[in-house]
Amino acid sequence: MAILTGYDAIFTNSNSLTPNPTMRVRRSLLFVPGDSRRKIEKAATLGADVVCLDMEDGVALSQKAAARESIRQALQSINFGRSERMIRINPYGSGLETEDLRLTISGRPDSVLLPKVESAEALHWLDAQLTAAEQANGWPAGGIEMLALVETARGIVNLKEIASATPRLTALIFGAEDLASDIGAVRTPEAWEVFYARSAVVTHAAAFGLQAIDMVFVDFNDTEGLLRECRQGMQMGYSGKQLIHPNQIAPANEAFTPDDAAIARARRIVEAFEQHQATGVGAFALDGKMVDMPVVKAAQQVLAKARAAGRS
Repeated sequence: MAILTGYDAIFTNSNSLTPNPTMRVRRSLLFVPGDSRRKIEKAATLGADVVCLDMEDGVALSQKAAARESIRQALQSINFGRSERMIRINPYGSGLETEDLRLTISGRPDSVLLPKVESAEALHWLDAQLTAAEQANGWPAGGIEMLALVETARGIVNLKEIASATPRLTALIFGAEDLASDIGAVRTPEAWEVFYARSAVVTHAAAFGLQAIDMVFVDFNDTEGLLRECRQGMQMGYSGKQLIHPNQIAPANEAFTPDDAAIARARRIVEAFEQHQATGVGAFALDGKMVDMPVVKAAQQVLAKARAAGRS
């Protein structure tokens, strides 16, 4: 069973209303090219929930070695504040992934993102590598989290085995651009061509107690479009958004943080539920609408997200 962390893992079972106190906030996941020390230093100050130091798509083949060394040094010397320190290595089977991990793991990142995951085998490999590194360095077992980027047709059809591969896995990330290329789809602003896969990722994440992080919005000058897509992802159940530009951090953080009205309504629902439970009443009416257990759980999730984002 996967470790329960993140917005989508607030409840330990279907009957529990106890928030998970160890949830990690991942509203904004900013990719930064690992071969640019200047960009890494800047990213560490921008307030993204996650700064992902990239060795894959954001780095040219000729710069892979430079990126590894830059990331190793950055992890050891830069203060990232409250931002999660994540690294993205190259895909399993690429011939680059082992060296990526070997030369950067000494920086003890908080998490490792594996792209183009298509099977449990890839995650088993990464889990074994991280376990060996933790044992060799005397670090806490399971302390380095794993995230799986699912962005191919084969990855989508194998979501069940991917999501259940290892307790170290804490999130699934949906990659729409690579998936569209893989299946021969044409990307559109409406994103209906990837809607099935987008839904499948968030559904499997919820089924296995994982977070789900939504696709990239490529036009970093279109703030309204970004906000619209973030809100749609939030409504689908996603916990956060992959970002490719600093301008996208504030809109993503805003979209995935409950506003004052949502928090106030959630509090009223929970308080009313507790009062009715004390008198032996199950379902009840509030503001002319029926409130039952699914509604109460949704309200608890809103409050848990607010607390995690510092809006309690």
